[in-house]
Order: sequence, then C-alpha cells, then structure tokens
Amino acid sequence: MSSLIRKASANLRAIRQTRPLVHNITNFVVMNSTANALLACGASPVMAHAENEVEEMAALAGALVLNIGTLTDVWVAAMLKAGRVATRLGKPIILDPVGAGATALRTRAAKEILARTRVGVIRGNASEILSLAGENSATKGVDATRSVDDAAQAAMLLARELNVTLAVTGVTDLVTDGRRVARIDGGHALMPLVTGMGCTASALTGAFHAVDPDPFSAAASALAFLGVAGEMAGQNADGPGTFQVRLLDALHALSPEEFELRCRIHEDEN
Repeated sequence: MSSLIRKASANLRAIRQTRPLVHNITNFVVMNSTANALLACGASPVMAHAENEVEEMAALAGALVLNIGTLTDVWVAAMLKAGRVATRLGKPIILDPVGAGATALRTRAAKEILARTRVGVIRGNASEILSLAGENSATKGVDATRSVDDAAQAAMLLARELNVTLAVTGVTDLVTDGRRVARIDGGHALMPLVTGMGCTASALTGAFHAVDPDPFSAAASALAFLGVAGEMAGQNADGPGTFQVRLLDALHALSPEEFELRCRIHEDEN
C-alpha cells in the first residue's frame, strides 16, 4: 500500500476529528451541493462573498476555496481581498478556474488571482488547465474538450512555473506539483450528468488541505475520496437524481478504514 493511500485515510480521519472551517467564495449553481458535500465529509462550510466580510471570514477559516463559476467584477474583488488575507496568514487557497479559456473575463480573473495571492492547488478540467498554461484550447462552456493526458505535460510545466499543485480531473484524475505525479482512478459514469461535480472536488480539496499542509497529498486524497464515494453512490442509483442524493450518503458513510481499502491512488515513479 502506498504512502499516499495511507495519508489519504489519515486525512479523512483528521477532517472527521477537527471539522475544519472551509470558506467558499463560489458560484450560485453549486453553493447548496458543495456545502452539503463538505458537511457530509465532516468539514464545516461557510459561503461568504460580501466584500465587507470576506477578510474576517478568511482569517477564521482553515482553508479558502475560490470558484469563478458565476463571476462578476465585484466577486473578483472579494476573492482578491480574501486571498490576500489567506496568503498573509498562510492559509491554504484552492482555485477552481471554472470555464477559464471560454471568455476573457474568466481567464483574466483566474490569472489575476494566481498573480496576487498564494494559491496552493488549482483544480480544473484539462481545458481549463491548458488555458492557464497559455495553450490553445477550445473550451466548451465549462466542460472539458481535452483529455487529462492532453494536459499532463503542460500541467507539470505550469506547476513548476507557478509553484502550485495542479489537480486535473477527468476519467482518470491527475495531480502534480511539477515533481511528483499521481493518478487517481474512481468515480462513476453518472457523475458528469450531475452539475457541480468538479466544484465539489474543489471544495473537498479545501477540507483535505485544511488538515494536510502538503497540497499534493491533500489534492490526491480529496479526489480519491470523491472517486470512491462516487463508485459507492452509483451502485444503487437509478439516474442522476438518485445519484446526487446517494453521493451525499456515501460521503457521510465512507469510513477512513474503508476508504483506505478502496482508494486507488497511483504515484508515478520518478
């Protein structure tokens, strides 16, 4: 059993024991579902985006998740305010660049957040990651049009350039900090039919990074956790609706011991 799998199990146990506060500045589409996912995991979510309170909230939280899914200029300003506080206090920051590459606003906002705050993990699909790397990528709304393998080399180079960990999600997820590479298997075919699965992955990464200072193992743990829960949920789901409900049940029911047994994180050899 790999050290990353043991670390993933220990991280889940730490979340359940400490219930870290995860501050989300996220999009309207997923606020309810990602808050419920964090609660089911064992974390404590807060959704706060008002400019006159985000600095206080970021100071209280164990991690900050910035998600640009329903972006406005006001929200960008709030994200930068919260991000600067989190950076100053050494709090983990997770960036979800939803739809980066689709419009100039989204791409510019993601790059500005990266330039002005200390992001630890970027969680995105392959198209979003490639857009941040400056490569041509035909992003279709917020959906990926490129595979994880397409983005693998660019992700490693971008991770080194920005000194961040990249979590690229797809059929097989990839996590890299530019030196280490891990691939995570799991999930279920119904997951792409439920909105906000990627956003849920980012929110859970915030919970895992709040208890694990290593962004690489934190991101791998979070994606593996969601993958195993997705497999469990899909076993008895009739379609996207029942899957969404059963996913919350699985996130809640999955114990650290069972997670360790079912976790499929494969670290590439250097």
